[in-house]
Amino acid sequence: MSERIVITQDMIRLYDEYTHLTLDRRGFMEKLAKLAGSGAAAAAIVPLIEARQAQAAMVEATDSRLDTSTVEFPGDGGTMKGYLVRPTLVAGPLPAVMVIHENRGLNGHIEDVARRLALEGFMVLAPDFLSPAGGTPADEDKAREMIGALDRMKAVGNSVAAATFLRGHVGGNGKAGSVGFCWGGGLSLQTAVADPDLGAAVSYYGAQPVAEAVAAIKAPLLLHYAGLDDRINAGIPVFEAALKAAGKPYEMHMYPGVNHAFNNDTSAARYDKAAADLAWQRTVDFLKSRLA
Repeated sequence: MSERIVITQDMIRLYDEYTHLTLDRRGFMEKLAKLAGSGAAAAAIVPLIEARQAQAAMVEATDSRLDTSTVEFPGDGGTMKGYLVRPTLVAGPLPAVMVIHENRGLNGHIEDVARRLALEGFMVLAPDFLSPAGGTPADEDKAREMIGALDRMKAVGNSVAAATFLRGHVGGNGKAGSVGFCWGGGLSLQTAVADPDLGAAVSYYGAQPVAEAVAAIKAPLLLHYAGLDDRINAGIPVFEAALKAAGKPYEMHMYPGVNHAFNNDTSAARYDKAAADLAWQRTVDFLKSRLA
């Protein structure tokens, strides 16, 4: 009889160190093998922690309720590409939302998130922030390296360019918001700092802007944090104090007992359906109320 695979919180924290900090693949596997008891056990655990892009989409790319296309728009110093989705059965100008990907680039999961949001009645653009580097590669380790090499200010400029593109797009109502996950959650907040015309910003477990930048934020914020995400949560007190001191409108929700990336349904060990569903409904309601 095969042994039951047990994934501990230390293993998930180790994976977070590998994907977001300085630990390389070899070091990750060596440390995971020690936690798991053997290299074979570590190899069995990795697919449960990692995001698996082969996971079935919640909304298929061929869904007849949606019109999807690849678009290009002017970015900060070059051409940007993105995945544009809008519902086919909704008449009239639509509020627009930019979906900002994680540190794996624009992949199938983020395109799926864009389609889910479009079915809620939005025109949605998921930009590929690796466009300046040739686009998101299939190799996620390579994508993470490329994300890490991006000029942060250029990325913010490209995000503002994407929001500007959405505000002027035919079929939109002239308003645009952003929602980002992980790396994209931080960029969603940085976009709120840099773009005074942004209508709303949602951040899922994203790094916070420095306190000195908060005064520039005009958009109302919706902040989702994971209770077990010590790395990101360490920045909350200073950020929240700055928001309160500046009188900025925001909603913050902490989801107890869940991990960073709890919304990513392609990661079996970190996905939490109850938290993801609740955060999603809050996100949809928030964007509808702010961008109508």
